[in-house]
Amino acid sequence: MKLYVDGDAFVNLLKPILFRAIERLKIRTFVVSNKRISIGDSEFITYIIVEAGADEADNKIVEMVQKGDLVITADIPLTDRVITKEAHAIDHRGGLFSVDNIKHYLAMRNLMEKVRESGEITKGPPPFNQKDAHTFAGQLNAFLTKHL
Repeated sequence: MKLYVDGDAFVNLLKPILFRAIERLKIRTFVVSNKRISIGDSEFITYIIVEAGADEADNKIVEMVQKGDLVITADIPLTDRVITKEAHAIDHRGGLFSVDNIKHYLAMRNLMEKVRESGEITKGPPPFNQKDAHTFAGQLNAFLTKHL
């Protein structure tokens, strides 16, 4: 299993959590973004910088990901593409996506996008906090324990 990180929106609070897991379990990891970011220096981490553009990092992840791999992303359309390739996805708040729930999340995302396009002002997600980081760490640990 390989790990892919959608680096463009990766939360700084999660970097040390993820880095420790990568080092402890020696997981081959690819951080894909359209700008330079760093989770840390490790022989197990490869940083890939793609051209600037809305879906360039997503397209690269989808191109590389294989069945059974794990992608960390908060991007629901990317998650849908990853799940279609029989890979797994976890978001920054510890949500685990699957074939059973991704279409629901995609439909909700699309509905909210249409609501915003109609001029309605909607609230975004609450600010990321320490509880979210703790939930992410627990979900990541549970997933890696089960799949490695």
